[in-house]
Amino acid sequence: MGNRARDSLKHIQENPQRLDVLKLLAHDIRWQLLTLLAESDLTVQELADAVAQPMNTVSYHLKLLRDNRLVSTRQSDADGRDVYYGMNISEVGIQYRLLGELLHPGMISAETVLKPEVPPFRVLFLCTHNSARSQMAEGFLRKLIVEQNVQAEVFSAGSEPRGVHPLAIRAMRARDIDISGQSSDLIENFVGESFDYVITVCDHVREVCPTFPGDYTQIHWSIPDPSTIEGVDDYEIFLRTSERILSRLHHFLAGVPTHIFRARELLSKLNNPSE
Repeated sequence: MGNRARDSLKHIQENPQRLDVLKLLAHDIRWQLLTLLAESDLTVQELADAVAQPMNTVSYHLKLLRDNRLVSTRQSDADGRDVYYGMNISEVGIQYRLLGELLHPGMISAETVLKPEVPPFRVLFLCTHNSARSQMAEGFLRKLIVEQNVQAEVFSAGSEPRGVHPLAIRAMRARDIDISGQSSDLIENFVGESFDYVITVCDHVREVCPTFPGDYTQIHWSIPDPSTIEGVDDYEIFLRTSERILSRLHHFLAGVPTHIFRARELLSKLNNPSE
């Protein structure tokens, strides 16, 4: 046995809590829930329908995930009775990297990871006013696909478009991205077009999102409208919103080749409950 293996075993024996997350996610229901939340924010009812389990059972497992900071909750802007669950992307990533490093440093080495080729895709971002969140998402993704040499078409629209918000433009310029020339369009302008991904970044627009042709993945990110959040510095709120969107987009792009493992299959149960 090498020194590295001895050190790892000793560390586990002295710090058994390091394996708690692995034990937590070894449960089939919790793994399914996290798989779903890795792609889209969902309510308890939607999660229960997708995994075919009673709501009280799902709530119990969600509480365990939340207690370990792997998921978080946010009250819906559209209906205060609904609560959206979402995966804490950074925390889950940290926990998995720690576990991988504990097993062997090569498990987390970037050089050992074969990144699959991302196929061409079309994505549409939607929010109510198509003025901030969806515009920033469009701008970020347009830049990311160029940097990563990915072939994609990116659009955004809203149910009540009002033009691009000045503070959204300013926040994106701080990241060397100019979205001042992006248009603010009606969702109806895209009805009839085919997309691979339709991503709602607003709770309100999710309730009125139309159906698009073909086999596409519908994803929801429950992100507060920065223009309605009260704060000392409105610009800082837009900056924080842009950071949150960028984190989501990095996570999204990493999962495009495999559609986040089984998440597309599980999410299809929500869109086609009769199947």
